[in-house]
Amino acid sequence: MFEFEEGKYLKLIRFTYKFLLGSTLFIVLFITAVNFNFLWLFGGMPSLYELENPKSQEASLLISEDGQEIGKYFRENRNPVEFEDLSPTIINTLMATEDARFTTHSGIDMRSMMRVVLSLGTSGGGSTISQQLAKNLFHTRSVEFGEDDPLYMGLLMKIGGLKTAIAKVKEWILAIKLERRYTKQEIMAMYLNEVSFGNNAYGIQVACRTYFQKDVKTVSLPEAATLIGLLQNPSLYDPRIRPEKTLERRNVVLGQLAKYDYVLEDEARTMMENPLNLKFKVENQNTGAAPYFRESIRKQILSVIKEINADRPEDQQINLYTSGLRIYTSIDSRMQKYAEESIQEHMKAEQSLFYSHWKGRNPWVNEEMKEIKGFLKDAMKRTDRYRELMAAYNNDEFKVWEELNRKVKMTVFSYQGDIDTTMSSMDSLNYYKRILNCGFMAMDPTNGHVKAWIGGINYKYFKFDHITQSKRQPGSTFKPFVYGAAIENEIATPCDELIDEPVTFGEEDGLTNGTWTPQNSDGKYSYEKLKLRRAMALSINTISAKLMKEMGPQKIAEFAHKAGISSPLYEGPSLCLGASEVSVYEQVSAYSTFANGGERIEPILILKITDKVGNVLREFSPTAKAAIKPETAYLMTYMLQGAVQEPGGTAEGLKRTSIVAGNEIGAKTGTTSNFSDGWFMGVTQKLVAGVWVGGDDRSIHFRSLALGQGAKMAMPAYAKFMEKVYSDQTLAIEGYRKMPFLKPEKFVFDFTCSGKVGIDSTAVPNTNVQ
Repeated sequence: MFEFEEGKYLKLIRFTYKFLLGSTLFIVLFITAVNFNFLWLFGGMPSLYELENPKSQEASLLISEDGQEIGKYFRENRNPVEFEDLSPTIINTLMATEDARFTTHSGIDMRSMMRVVLSLGTSGGGSTISQQLAKNLFHTRSVEFGEDDPLYMGLLMKIGGLKTAIAKVKEWILAIKLERRYTKQEIMAMYLNEVSFGNNAYGIQVACRTYFQKDVKTVSLPEAATLIGLLQNPSLYDPRIRPEKTLERRNVVLGQLAKYDYVLEDEARTMMENPLNLKFKVENQNTGAAPYFRESIRKQILSVIKEINADRPEDQQINLYTSGLRIYTSIDSRMQKYAEESIQEHMKAEQSLFYSHWKGRNPWVNEEMKEIKGFLKDAMKRTDRYRELMAAYNNDEFKVWEELNRKVKMTVFSYQGDIDTTMSSMDSLNYYKRILNCGFMAMDPTNGHVKAWIGGINYKYFKFDHITQSKRQPGSTFKPFVYGAAIENEIATPCDELIDEPVTFGEEDGLTNGTWTPQNSDGKYSYEKLKLRRAMALSINTISAKLMKEMGPQKIAEFAHKAGISSPLYEGPSLCLGASEVSVYEQVSAYSTFANGGERIEPILILKITDKVGNVLREFSPTAKAAIKPETAYLMTYMLQGAVQEPGGTAEGLKRTSIVAGNEIGAKTGTTSNFSDGWFMGVTQKLVAGVWVGGDDRSIHFRSLALGQGAKMAMPAYAKFMEKVYSDQTLAIEGYRKMPFLKPEKFVFDFTCSGKVGIDSTAVPNTNVQ
């Protein structure tokens, strides 16, 4: 009996020994075969170069001239941080939850693996941080790793179960290789920069901002526990959709912190009682500073990248959305913030006034201020929505209008925040047509750097950019080019006097149908003699018309184009009153020529582009050329100051603000004939800014000059902006402060209009810079 039992046990021992030896040998051979891609059955592995230069989609950052991040371009929103930037809170929470022995293993944690095997997988995963990094970095289990790259796709990986096993082995091998090439700190940072936290938040820095509006250095322990808890399954634990599950998972992570003595159990229990305290905000193209600016320069950047890639091999091509470029812009984050605040404050008040002004009536009217019948229906026919429905319903208008009047749930813009409501497409059109819009741009005229750019009241709902995409009649803001042309061509000086009286244009002036006699804004003529400076300050139409009649439109158009207006200009009598359409961008550029001593400087938006490690890919510098005489430019700054200084000047209201005292500031208001467009141009030695306000449809406007003039619709936004700029001492240190205009050397002008104008060789140069 004993001999029988002894033989049976010996056989069992031998069988077990052979099984273990065979299994070990099989595993070793299998791992070796995977590593070396035996007979090309298992697919290749990342090369040494790829291990040392792992690819991940990294957002390209837009950086302001004062060094602040103002936006991103991305597919996966990722903003990597260095290990030194990670707080111990984040590091400890990650190790306690994902890999408690991270600092002691070499890429594979055998204890965790045995625990998983013995529990048949019920005790969780056994992957280390290094293995998870390999999986995320090289997409070992996704389509990207194999099917998009034949090099990585072996024949056996087309078999479901084997594909998972091979992928797991590749992760073991890659984890060990990563551990050999990188320090633990580097692996930790790479992992936290690579992983997804859901809601298009890739990497810990973006996750901290998305869920808590915090920097990675400042998150609390419960917040860190929430974020690390998301890693197990970002969709399942999405705090927007399943806050109770997120809370439950966070508390599990806090329990792990207590288990590994990173926090006392009593402290963990106390933190478990706290709510999530989310401050959720997804970063996208609609959020962040200067969204109109970011979109405006995107095409320019793509064009530059195309040029750069033309000289690069395929494996070194750069991509705006994935290569982590650093795009250094001319925008100043402080001025952009002040501009956004000022526009928001002003337009909110202006919109409220507009609603009250049209209460009980529709604001779309014709030249006689009578409501335009069928306006909304005609406007809808011009929309993409209408054209798409006509195509979908085979031009069946009954069905199309039925669909356009069907009410659905939607979110609409308001100054009080987004409104969830139920509207039809026609209701929505009716709602949005009543909203005024705007454009604002500020630029340093001495170097062309654009400092602030606002293309509309809200980029999420109004994508159209009123800086470059929109062209509107500038009204009286075009008159400085009329006066400037007269001074440049030595036809007049600021001291010359002209009578405010009717001026009639006829066939000899290029009119083919009858005559035209422009009127002043109040419809009256004073018949007074007015010096040119005062005439421009009061925006007297007849004086502009007289200058036009004497010079002809060609000289005025030529002068405007030299200064910076690039749009075609109608060379007819109405040009003197601003009948030709221009953009805010052109206006700011052209007015800057006055402040820049007659040199036309092209606005510059991008200063340089570098790769993610700082190598300069392309640099940009402003281009300037002499456009008008320096003396003309200086006299025009004097002329522009008249709108503020002359009694009754159209910008005299600026005296009620803090920006005039101790400053030389030029200004010009502009209003179109039916009050569709309100303009304001402000000029100082270091900043030129332009504001346009109006309805996107020209038929939508105020009914009176009292409300519809540029001094009311646009000037207050400029004043608010400049007050904020002058209150910022950091900007004052950089030169953006009150100062006189720069006078040409040896130029003498008698402002009393009793002396001479010209060059005095004995005069002491006056740079006027304080």
